[in-house]
Amino acid sequence: MSSPEYIAQNLNVVRQEIAAAEQKADREGGTRMLAAVKYGSDEELQALLQAGVRDVGENRVQQLLAHWPIYEACGTRVHFIGTLQTNKVKYIIDKVAMIHSVDSLHLAEAINRQAMQRELVMDVLVEINGAREEAKSGIMPEEAAALCREILQLTHLCLRGFMTMGPRFEDDDAYQRYFASVKEIGDGIWRALGIEGQPLYSMGMSESFVPAILAGADMVRVGRRLFRLPDGAANDQAENR
Repeated sequence: MSSPEYIAQNLNVVRQEIAAAEQKADREGGTRMLAAVKYGSDEELQALLQAGVRDVGENRVQQLLAHWPIYEACGTRVHFIGTLQTNKVKYIIDKVAMIHSVDSLHLAEAINRQAMQRELVMDVLVEINGAREEAKSGIMPEEAAALCREILQLTHLCLRGFMTMGPRFEDDDAYQRYFASVKEIGDGIWRALGIEGQPLYSMGMSESFVPAILAGADMVRVGRRLFRLPDGAANDQAENR
């Protein structure tokens, strides 16, 4: 089976699972799937876009820049979902629709400066390290409200909600409890700061997007599931990239 065929097949399966989770959560059509392309080849990326994917998540600045001509030609919405160094902000500020991984005032101010220079307003999410994992990025829950308060003062940022990575769990119930706990934190911050509307939540990846949707995710970041070979095994080339 050629790359475009199995990519389209995988995408269809993931979309069906998203739709089923939305129906179970009584929020049909409420989830945006971001194709996390870190593990895909250029050919697989092209196949995803040809199959109708319009939102992608990029983890690395260099890879995003390499893919940019493809995205620009296709009108793709690019979300930056990885760790972002302040000195790299200038390379992506006019190319991304949203930055999901803001976890410090230093980074927020760097994004604001670059957005000001380009005369644009950047949508951002605050990344919360809800499990307090030292190896993971994200701000600690008790510090998130203060960061959000500072971001609200930055005129070229628009705080849209929260992102979380989370640990690996053995079952969906544990994932759902974790994501629900982060949503509770975020909702509390939103109310305390008097922010209008509802926060967006970027939660859940290939192994956890269903429980994330059940917990209230608005965006899920699916990567490996999209690049799986037809026999169900992960694409070795993609996994080792």
